[in-house]
Amino acid sequence: MSVRLRLKEGLDTAALFGTFDQHLKQVEDAFGVTIRARGEELRIDGAPQAARRAERLLSELASQVQHGRTLQPDEIDLIIRRSAQGEPDQPGVSLANDAISLTKKRSLTPKSAHQREYLKALKTADILVGIGPAGTGKTYLAMAMAVAALTKREVTRIVLTRPAVEAGEKLGFLPGDMYAKVNPYLRPMYDALYDMMEVEQANRLVERGEIEIAPLAYMRGRTLNDAFIILDEAQNVTPEQMKMFLTRLGFRSKAVITGDITQVDLPAQSLSGLIEIQSIVHDVPGITFVYFDERDVVRHPLVQEIIKAYERYEGRSGAKRKR
Repeated sequence: MSVRLRLKEGLDTAALFGTFDQHLKQVEDAFGVTIRARGEELRIDGAPQAARRAERLLSELASQVQHGRTLQPDEIDLIIRRSAQGEPDQPGVSLANDAISLTKKRSLTPKSAHQREYLKALKTADILVGIGPAGTGKTYLAMAMAVAALTKREVTRIVLTRPAVEAGEKLGFLPGDMYAKVNPYLRPMYDALYDMMEVEQANRLVERGEIEIAPLAYMRGRTLNDAFIILDEAQNVTPEQMKMFLTRLGFRSKAVITGDITQVDLPAQSLSGLIEIQSIVHDVPGITFVYFDERDVVRHPLVQEIIKAYERYEGRSGAKRKR
């Protein structure tokens, strides 16, 4: 079967095809098709279903290029894997339309249907709870939206917080002042922030107090107005801490809570506040829950397979324990 795709006039075909047609070769290998380019028309030969999927994928990539996106090899691989899985959100719907403008030269585009849903909720919900595996973009997208809101002066500050909980390790005594002791727990938030803006700019904003990065214990007794607040690693928050955090929200503020309920590092007898709030506030107006799964993982392809392997193992172990 042959499928023909007519590209828009003026499209940067070099950006779409990749260096030495690398992107086209990736699509050919993924779907078992042959792609021939002639001017602004692509001819795709292969099995009917594979040819149609390849055509829809190339249409999506062309749309992203049309919106000024620079396609990266890892992003191409991610989109190909999702399209190969036959995800229904890809055909005919451009994720590029939901891009966040961070600066004049940089934007961030959702890479899955759940990420698109998450971004829409970030714009509308007063409190958003994102639950899912590591690497699905929960914190990264929230940080991007927070930076965009601060840049546009929709808020006057960003508050980033997470619990200081050891991930299965006993670190013992840590030298230095209070800042030096808690800084290792907060380092992932700095990493994400530095990925959004220049290090010097980020440090200036931190020094001026427009961006605050602090452990969750520092939130007690405060009311946060005109702020974009992100609570990361919320699976390691106790029910009491979660209630305390939820009641910090002030006027003209937005709070985002992210976590992976399969990676709780609290003591065995302690209940995770992130797990508990699903039963307490799920139906409260203004609070939105978005759930991610392994298909949303945007890290190395092996991470997705590792998550699946652990889910299978834990499923078998759970079944054995129930017998």
